[in-house]
Amino acid sequence: MAITADYHMHSSYSGDSDSPMEDMIRQAIRSGMKQICFTEHQDFDYPPAPDMPSEFWLVNTDAYLYDLVRLQARYAGQIEIRFGIELGLQPHLMKELARYAGAYDFDFIIGSSHVCHGQDPYYPAFFEGRSEEEAYREYFTSILENIKKFKNFDVYGHLDYVVRYGPNKDNEYTYDKYKDIFDAILELLLEHEKGLEINTGGLKRGLRETNPCIAILRRYRRMGGEIITVGSDAHVPQDIGYEFKKAAEILKACGFSYYTTFQHRLPEYHKL
Repeated sequence: MAITADYHMHSSYSGDSDSPMEDMIRQAIRSGMKQICFTEHQDFDYPPAPDMPSEFWLVNTDAYLYDLVRLQARYAGQIEIRFGIELGLQPHLMKELARYAGAYDFDFIIGSSHVCHGQDPYYPAFFEGRSEEEAYREYFTSILENIKKFKNFDVYGHLDYVVRYGPNKDNEYTYDKYKDIFDAILELLLEHEKGLEINTGGLKRGLRETNPCIAILRRYRRMGGEIITVGSDAHVPQDIGYEFKKAAEILKACGFSYYTTFQHRLPEYHKL
């Protein structure tokens, strides 16, 4: 069976997208999606950047929800539209994140790391003055710090996001180099019944593999992990469902029989 639910996508309610929500929905229907979940960016305390203000990464959640409910009604019977958010995690924000996550009836929450100790790896400055391996290790360690302090999310998104922007991307990157950190991360996710996503957006950005890499997905499954959502990280309509056929093949090869969607923060399983 094909994967027919895209669980990581952004509309113009996210600062880095200009795509109207309705355009994303119409394309999802055309591409055969049965269910989608908008996961707009909410990154509190995003560091000042040369090309955008910090407020760029904050979503007007009330306006977003109003529009989503209106479009849920309009497209009822054609596609299921779920209410999600992508929370940018940082250790010092945990109280603020907890208040926000509890203030809305989200169907689904992605926890993700865009900012590591005050810097986003999207910008080359994160990698200056040290080796690529040192930068990657700091980023992965920060994820472990986040999970130890905050648990109100459902899956961790694009776990190795940093490799999208490294000097050599994922050409010299392997699970084995960072096995100690990755295994600790996966153990915590499993302990707290949290899942992973397989994010195909990295393939669009020239990576050899998805985020996270196949070895991490395989290790998560062998450790007993079953909660796995599939997301394109689409910011424009044409990227919805990007390389989902390949994602299904990867998941099957890693030992997964199902992929996951969420409603009211509860997992639902769909056969691959």
